[in-house]
Amino acid sequence: MRVPSVLFVCLGNICRSPLAEAAFREAAGRDGLGAIADSAGTGDWHVGRPPDPRSQAVALAHGVDISGYRARRVRGEDFRSFDHILALDGQNLRDLRGIAPPDTSARLALLMDHVPGRAGQGVPDPYYGGPEDFAAVWADCRAAADALVAMLRAGLRDGPRDGLRGG
Repeated sequence: MRVPSVLFVCLGNICRSPLAEAAFREAAGRDGLGAIADSAGTGDWHVGRPPDPRSQAVALAHGVDISGYRARRVRGEDFRSFDHILALDGQNLRDLRGIAPPDTSARLALLMDHVPGRAGQGVPDPYYGGPEDFAAVWADCRAAADALVAMLRAGLRDGPRDGLRGG
């Protein structure tokens, strides 16, 4: 049985997508679901840098250390090596669709599409906000992570059927 793999994508890979990756890793671990997770940005100006200190602080407040994460840009091979690429907002989803190679096998969607009642919604960028904005991002990512783990778990139980909404 193939281990599911998920790539979380925002603009610079220092605020939202590292939190989504961390929340998913935590939820999958809590559930005992074997999964591969990573995060990336559509932009390249933060490549090699750690997550924003405010992202690190909110994750650490929830018992998750992301200080070792490093920003990277989405690569062409990501579209073949991940099962699911989840954008944190509509613009990044459009950008991903624009750069996806013809042989893309990953399903592209919004992260919040997997949360009941939140389909089509993005996770607001907290970069110019305060701690409360980062806390709200964590809450959104945690809700999405729990829903995503449940959907992946259901898909694994039911066989090869994809439990996620395609893009």
